[in-house]
Amino acid sequence: MQTYTVAIVGATGAVGAKILDKLIERAFPFRSVKLLASSRSAGTVIQAGGRLFTIEEAKPESFNGVDFAFFSAGGAISEELATEATRRGTIVIDNTSAFRMDAEVPLVVPEVNPKALNTHNGLIANPNCSTIQMVVALNPIKEAFGIKKILVSTYQAVSGAGADAILELKSQSGQFDSRAENSASQLPSAGAERHYPIAFNAIPQIDSFDDMGYTKEEWKMINETKKIFNDPSIAVSATCVRLPVVTGHSESVYVEIDKEGITAEEFSRAIAKAPGVVVQDNPSTQTYPMPLFAENKDDVYVGRIRKDPDHPRGFHLWIVADNLLKGAALNSVQIAEQLLKNRDAQNN
Repeated sequence: MQTYTVAIVGATGAVGAKILDKLIERAFPFRSVKLLASSRSAGTVIQAGGRLFTIEEAKPESFNGVDFAFFSAGGAISEELATEATRRGTIVIDNTSAFRMDAEVPLVVPEVNPKALNTHNGLIANPNCSTIQMVVALNPIKEAFGIKKILVSTYQAVSGAGADAILELKSQSGQFDSRAENSASQLPSAGAERHYPIAFNAIPQIDSFDDMGYTKEEWKMINETKKIFNDPSIAVSATCVRLPVVTGHSESVYVEIDKEGITAEEFSRAIAKAPGVVVQDNPSTQTYPMPLFAENKDDVYVGRIRKDPDHPRGFHLWIVADNLLKGAALNSVQIAEQLLKNRDAQNN
């Protein structure tokens, strides 16, 4: 079996650590793994899968001889080093928003648009975590019935804002009254002009606002969904909210399909056939997805499937997934796996 040299940029972060775990767990055919981070972390030794790995400083020359590099260290680092890596023959799978809407860069969810990988130029973008779980669940609906409109409200975990946001949630949760704004420094984003406590709260802002009143996170979902589905005619709108949940994003989604006369049962059966999707939907036993039970799971969970009472082609559903896994690390590793499948198919 052919083996590969792999690098993980941002290896000390939550997503970088999950990428390493998934590479080991899924027996990705690597012969060596370089863990790259800032100079501050260089020399740190970490353990994963019974092995010891030493962190190295990420530099352009770090990618000499590297076959695959997973980037998860922020958009600025990707903009600085991703092209340097591709110049050295490395295939880059980037977890940041730096290249997602670049027309020359495929934006890929392997269960949805694997053919987009056929035209990459060494750089592949991993979509936003909320977008990934939604398109995985909706792709079978698009294929079977067509989609005209998507309205989504997200309820996102603080792990999507980084380790400091998790620590702040835990600290505030230990206080009976955390309403004072001076207890907050991380959310809605660390660079925001004002900060709000997240414990016992819901913050209807993820990232910064534009002149239309939408946040960058909302535009990511809108634009990325159209690009992944390769259909700019789909009407998409999003409202993104941060909740005091550590891991696991939830989404309430309303969909209008093209086809008439589809029942909720037919709608549900179509979703259940999709790879990587588990339907948990039985109101009589209070069975539905929840982020607490999706944590550390690879699948996307769907429930609360029902037909809209006022629109004959409208349906509602509830989607939950681990944002650090399918929303980031797992999807990245699956992209690399799909690239290897494509190579094998071409060689045969």
